[in-house]
Amino acid sequence: MPRLRLIWGIALLLAACGAPKKPPSWRVFPLQRYSPHDGVAVVNQPDGYGIHIYLETDTSFSGVCRPRWLPDPARLFNGNGTTPFSSGLATRQEFFDAVARSDVRDLLEKELKALCQARAPEDRWQWTEPPLREDQVVPVQLPSLEEEDLLTNPVEELKRARQLLKDQRAGE
Repeated sequence: MPRLRLIWGIALLLAACGAPKKPPSWRVFPLQRYSPHDGVAVVNQPDGYGIHIYLETDTSFSGVCRPRWLPDPARLFNGNGTTPFSSGLATRQEFFDAVARSDVRDLLEKELKALCQARAPEDRWQWTEPPLREDQVVPVQLPSLEEEDLLTNPVEELKRARQLLKDQRAGE
């Protein structure tokens, strides 16, 4: 009888060790970053880990609001829990894998349309597909800084302030 219990215990232990890992839930839900509709969470790993895709709009074309794709998502934690949060950086490949799924793209389109409606209600909504590979990523083009956009040298600014104070005292 003790030998049977030992064999039974070993069999249960081996079964537990050999059990396949729990697959990711692929749970997809809106996860606010700063304002409503500006983020989507994708649980793509077991235990609630995943990615937090930040959503941005592109209104650089007059009268049109469309997605601006940021393929560098944050790492999602506690995605199957009550208080999911993100921190750090996840991989671009995880972003590409996630946006290849129709359920993820459907939620992205819904949230981005709502974000465009909130930010540019007079503009026409235009959906553009997210990049699915590295060679499809278009870097964000920001306007170049002009001289008037730059801060003055703090040493020069201090000299001007001292000269103004000196001139004021001399005029008294």
